[in-house]
Amino acid sequence: MQIGIVGSGSWATALAKILTDNQNKIYWWIRNEKTIAVMQQRKHNPHYLSNAYFNPELLHLSASIHEVVNTSEVIVVAIPSAFVAAAFTDLPAHALQGKKIISAIKGILPEGNYLFHEYLSEKFQFPISDYYTLLGPCHAEEVAAEKLSYLTFSGMDTTMTQQLANYFKTEYINTGVDSDIIGVQYAAVLKNIYALGAGIAHGLEYGDNFLSVYIANCSHEMSHFLSVVTANYLPDKKNHTTNYAASVYLGDLLVTCYSLFSRNRTFGNMIGKGYSVKSAQLELNMVAEGYNAAKCMVTINRQFKTSIPIASVIYAILWENLSPEEGFKKIESYLI
Repeated sequence: MQIGIVGSGSWATALAKILTDNQNKIYWWIRNEKTIAVMQQRKHNPHYLSNAYFNPELLHLSASIHEVVNTSEVIVVAIPSAFVAAAFTDLPAHALQGKKIISAIKGILPEGNYLFHEYLSEKFQFPISDYYTLLGPCHAEEVAAEKLSYLTFSGMDTTMTQQLANYFKTEYINTGVDSDIIGVQYAAVLKNIYALGAGIAHGLEYGDNFLSVYIANCSHEMSHFLSVVTANYLPDKKNHTTNYAASVYLGDLLVTCYSLFSRNRTFGNMIGKGYSVKSAQLELNMVAEGYNAAKCMVTINRQFKTSIPIASVIYAILWENLSPEEGFKKIESYLI
């Protein structure tokens, strides 16, 4: 299959490395022509994971998303959720017909509070049967260093999901397959909110003892939300038991809360230390998905009416000027 990648950040670069390490030729959409010129000359992304070098014979770099989409049978999308609509806006309605989409997006599209497959369904009438997700506890920096990592691929067709996962299996990447395509996406959104909160706690100088209790309660809150949402989207799975301790759920939550590579933890740490949201955004100079996700999830939860008090407090700190100190006093009272 001809594979295309949409995105040029650290995660897209890491996924390009995995695919080309397996000798797959890829079409790669990179918006900036200057970045393309540097990559063609120096064989690495000058802005992200610059220690990851590529065989130019395996890369077709293009600033035209139309070219990448038209040429590719499988399209891996790895851009921040806030920029998805802008990237896809000029594509005609038939552009994705017959394609397979692999989403590596860990966020909610703020325009309409959509998961990516919902956006694709509305704009392109794209069927969820051709939609797959690529998620799990896998920081791009460790992929670049070829440290053993695990990815979970989810899709409605288990056979095709496994076939796609095989393109990404290397000596340093293990792959697994499941069918919880709704739950894994919401888990990826929620863990960013909780990780941002973990960063706030660290900035407020809470210790490891508190943080372990905080994360345990976040895991419980997330599991409850996911079980409700999955039953709502997929009624036939209402009584299906999902292992929310698996790597794509709990594992991703843990690494995003603890790792120094975590943008959300770093962003939260600055908030806890007294930075304003705007100042933290400028300082980080990268997208922390948990910021927009906090607002989106509070809105989405009005439909599901589940109890997500921790995520709601993080939202209030970020969006309603609740002081971090006061917010975490509230969170203290929720923890068990």
